[in-house]
Amino acid sequence: MKNTAKNKWSIILGGSSGLGLATAKKLAQHNFNLIIVHRSRRSDLEQITADFEAIRQKGILLKNYNVDGTNPEKRTEVIEDIKTWIATDTIAVLVHSIAKGNLKPMHSEIEKELEHQDFTITLDAMAISLYDWTKDVVKNKLFATDTRIISFTSEGNTKAIPNYAAVSVAKVALEAITRNIALEFAPIGIKANCIQAGIVDTASLQMIPGYERIKDSALSRNPNKRLTTPEDIANAVYLLTMEEAKWITGTVIKVDGGESLQ
Repeated sequence: MKNTAKNKWSIILGGSSGLGLATAKKLAQHNFNLIIVHRSRRSDLEQITADFEAIRQKGILLKNYNVDGTNPEKRTEVIEDIKTWIATDTIAVLVHSIAKGNLKPMHSEIEKELEHQDFTITLDAMAISLYDWTKDVVKNKLFATDTRIISFTSEGNTKAIPNYAAVSVAKVALEAITRNIALEFAPIGIKANCIQAGIVDTASLQMIPGYERIKDSALSRNPNKRLTTPEDIANAVYLLTMEEAKWITGTVIKVDGGESLQ
């Protein structure tokens, strides 16, 4: 199909499912070309291929890389290829939706407990990788003069949740990194914000032991009596890419239907 987008490009890290895929669909509706970096199992590729092809039918360009985006060598290879793919265009949006964390208890008599390495792996994948990608894209001069960087956090940034300690640490770090990106990269036109999503029933949530209790708690607390959807978050991402949002930077924005109010 003919490419109807002009020079609008977005990189989505972790864009093959959940919040990342919903964001890809939303941005495609608004004529963003997409570069999606994801790490997917072979058993999921048929569905992912179908999802990506449906997005292409919107009339945009989509290039995907099924690699570990947290690996420095792979990141370098992808960025080098991006340079040839987008030609003289630039990246206007970078979305960080990598969910690669260890979900183990700190203390248990029957389960394997969190180790130092579990924290390190989770922190690197779910937080520091945002800085790594931002820095490398900047060094390669691929960002637009008005770029929006958006990351995803959760209520685990302030609340203790069983088996979630490593991810909680990563979310707090992700918010700090996002704030500092907003501060230190402002001279080159980058705005960076974090979206605190409500509980979304995704594959990532279902990996958390006892996730049904988390869902039930979210529903009981939410004044709108439903869970947050991936589309709710994608809508907020798009809002932050708009011209009218260019003075919003360095913030954590709650998109949860009021779930965190009580």
